[in-house]
Amino acid sequence: MCDICVMNSVKKRMLSRRDFFRAGAATAAVATVGGVATTPAALAQGASEIADLTHTLSEEFPTFGGSPGIAYEKQFDFAADGYNLYSLTVNEHTGTHLDAPLHFSADGASVDEIPVGNLVCPLCVVDIRARAADDRDTQLTPDDLKTWIAEHGDIPAGACVAMNSGWADKVGTQDFRGADSARPGGLHFPGFHIEATQMLLEETNAAAIAVDTLSLDYGPSGDFATHYAWLPAGRYGIECIAGLDGLPAAGATLIVGAPKVRGGTGGPARLFAMV
Repeated sequence: MCDICVMNSVKKRMLSRRDFFRAGAATAAVATVGGVATTPAALAQGASEIADLTHTLSEEFPTFGGSPGIAYEKQFDFAADGYNLYSLTVNEHTGTHLDAPLHFSADGASVDEIPVGNLVCPLCVVDIRARAADDRDTQLTPDDLKTWIAEHGDIPAGACVAMNSGWADKVGTQDFRGADSARPGGLHFPGFHIEATQMLLEETNAAAIAVDTLSLDYGPSGDFATHYAWLPAGRYGIECIAGLDGLPAAGATLIVGAPKVRGGTGGPARLFAMV
């Protein structure tokens, strides 16, 4: 078949599919408000909403090192080629993303080796927003975990324990990274205190910890103690999680759309919570 015949055939099918998906999108839009949608009947009984916990990734999204975490190069253009396609260059640890055990260990599990059963988790949200508003170098402590447990019961096996410091609201501002030459220590944002990390390792079977900041360790950390304790133990981390403000402290289920890249130390992920 000639090239122009193939292209015309492709365009015809694309237009047909576009009409189909346009109708579907219109139906879905009725049931969607912001990042929360009515749960399809096929999902787990008892859940009534789905919340998106993922920041939109772009060249402007803040990164730990300060350089853009993604770059686009257009390979094919719809006007010229009949379809659009970009070649992407992506830093594994940018945007809402996973830290696999391999990220901070010599021979830990890579991101594709994280058991899929660990990617669907009871979600425990520990709120430290009030303290973080006054001290951007604050950390989630064992006392915060004990307070959560006293109010909501034991941390479930396989859970993801998420720190809500309110930092997701700072995306798009300089405060998200907290780089400040007037204060020593480089970056300034909250994270997990090593003693809280050790408590979770010793007293729970939590599968993951998550932060709404750029690092599991707080900004001024010089030794990345939480990274070095948590990840080599076979657990994984999530950084730059979004949308925690709208979730209950207990009772939601986290679904982690982890990248399945052979040998990857992590990668951008799509996160959802079923509430």
